[in-house]
Amino acid sequence: MRRAGLRGVRRDSYKVTATQDKGLSRPADLVKRNFSAVAPNRLWVADFTYVATWSGFVYVAFIIDAFSKMIVGWNVSIRMTADLVLSALECALWSREPGGGLVCHNDAGSQYLSIAYSERLAEAGIAASVGSSVADAYDNALAETINGLFKAEVIRKKGPWKNFEDVEYATLVWIEWFNNRRLLSSIGDIPPKEFEELYYSEQGVEALAA
Repeated sequence: MRRAGLRGVRRDSYKVTATQDKGLSRPADLVKRNFSAVAPNRLWVADFTYVATWSGFVYVAFIIDAFSKMIVGWNVSIRMTADLVLSALECALWSREPGGGLVCHNDAGSQYLSIAYSERLAEAGIAASVGSSVADAYDNALAETINGLFKAEVIRKKGPWKNFEDVEYATLVWIEWFNNRRLLSSIGDIPPKEFEELYYSEQGVEALAA
C-alpha cells in the first residue's frame, strides 16, 4: 500500500449506545453469532450508531442483509428512541418486501425490545432474534462492522459535522455508493448489488434448466 501511495482508514473505538430495560421480554438468539445466509432476505441484522455534531448528537440506524451485506433500511434521528429503529425497519420493508423465513437480529437494547418494534416484526412475518448480552460487539458483529465502515469512511473522514441535515445527506450518499459501488472482500470483491444480481441470475438459469 505504501509503494502504491495508498493509506488505510482507521476505525473508531467501540462506544456503547444500547441500553437494556430488564422489564422488557426478550426473544431468543436465533443467530448465535453466525452471520451467514444462503440467499437474500433470510437474515437481516440491525443496529445504530451515533455522530457528534455542533448542534448535538445524531443517531444513525442501519438494517443490513447478511447475504450480500447490502444496507436495506436506514434512518437518521436526533433521538435515540424506538422510532429511530422502527423507521429503519419500515424503510427495509418498503425496499425489499421480504417473504417468509426471514430473521431480523439485533442486540438487547431497549429500542429493539419495544412493543412497537416487536409488533411490527410480527406483523411482517419476521422472526425476531436478540443477542444474548448487551453491548457485546460479537453478538452483532456484522452490524458493528458496517457501523465501523460508516464511521471510518464518512464520519471521521468528512467531519466535523454541523447538524442533523448534514449527517442525513452524507449518510444517503454513502449508502448509495456502498450498495452499488463499494467492493467487499467478503463477497468476492464486488458490490452488494452486483452480488445479489449474480445470485438471482443463477437462480433464473437453474429454474430454466429445471
